[in-house]
Amino acid sequence: MISALGLDIGRKRIGVAGCDGLGLIATGLATIQRRSFQQDVERLQQFVNERRVQVLVVGLPYTMDGALGSQARQTQKFARRLAHVLELPIEYVDERCTSIEAREMMMSDRQSPSANKGMIDRKAAAIILQRWLDQRRT
Repeated sequence: MISALGLDIGRKRIGVAGCDGLGLIATGLATIQRRSFQQDVERLQQFVNERRVQVLVVGLPYTMDGALGSQARQTQKFARRLAHVLELPIEYVDERCTSIEAREMMMSDRQSPSANKGMIDRKAAAIILQRWLDQRRT
């Protein structure tokens, strides 16, 4: 059993997901509006404490050809700072197309993706975490 926190880190928001006690199913928990690094850390620290998180699973936005672009490098830099402050290890997951998947899921549930970008971030974080959980099982 492991308690992991999935993060979809964007410039404006951070989608946050957690997993069940068995480490089988990821669920979107919240969307944090980014303000300052300190405020982001404080919000995430609450989840870490409440859920006894052991690892951060961060979506890495590779380019479509599989390279690390500037957005991926910014994400890594932020994630490393975050992991250092929270004293947790980081694992990265390829997050290409997770926002598209999240939008499609919302549309199939008859929800408007444009009306709730925070929901997309939360669902994308859950997809990232679910991929990581599935990879661990295989």
